[in-house]
Amino acid sequence: MSTPNIEDLQKISSQVRRDIVRMVHAVQSGHPGGSLGCTEFFVALYFHILKHNNSFNPDAVDEDLFFLSNGHISPVWYSVLARSGYFPVSELNTFRKLDSRLQGHPATEEGLPGIRIASGSLGQGLSAALGAAQAKKLNNDSSTVYVLMGDGEQDEGQVWEAALYGAHHKVDNIIATIDYNRQQIDGSTDDVMDLGDLKAKWEAFGWQVIESDGNEIEGLIKSLEHAKTLCGKGKPVLNLMRTEMGYGVDFMVGTHKWHGIAPSDEELANALGQLEETHGDY
Repeated sequence: MSTPNIEDLQKISSQVRRDIVRMVHAVQSGHPGGSLGCTEFFVALYFHILKHNNSFNPDAVDEDLFFLSNGHISPVWYSVLARSGYFPVSELNTFRKLDSRLQGHPATEEGLPGIRIASGSLGQGLSAALGAAQAKKLNNDSSTVYVLMGDGEQDEGQVWEAALYGAHHKVDNIIATIDYNRQQIDGSTDDVMDLGDLKAKWEAFGWQVIESDGNEIEGLIKSLEHAKTLCGKGKPVLNLMRTEMGYGVDFMVGTHKWHGIAPSDEELANALGQLEETHGDY
């Protein structure tokens, strides 16, 4: 299958956003804001950057791995996994329902393809990803490990323990990304706990840091490709990715209020009116 061009990726992103708002609306539960803001990242990753196989062998070697640490944004991950062939798109209709494999936070006990660890307990994903990356190095596996964290998640001490570990052990086959939207569940990150200069902090912890615009897919792809060229040089890589929470739906943009609430019928109709259906609703 050929790699989609930028216009194709933008169309996929529009469809993924439709999936997100419909999934959350259907059960009146879930996290649309961060999911919408990270849509381009997931589309870029799964349709352009990752070396992966949707037949999904959890023990596969020579494949890139992805770990989601801020597991509450599961709607965007489920949509992209389905749209890239890991499981039927129709299964999105089961999101957060009883006995569904698509739980509110990603889990592993039901064997959902593409999910390697349960996540949602914030602060843990970077540790798991570093372990996987170090195992790859020990096994002479040249592929790359990717992990996504939230910016509010930087309040967790385990993140910084992992940051020290990765630099000390020169785990240089990992690209960690922070969704830097400056919003978390209780307000802006500036108000809840000011993060200060994140770029300087991660550099001080021994990481190579790049910055990117997470809502501009062409530039984001170039940034991720650049990040890949920095691997193998003795330092782990951190992508500080600026996004807008709720991006793509005008009344959800830039506010923490849509971190974890569902749209009403009227709000859903408004949102869908802004998002082109490009690949068929489930």
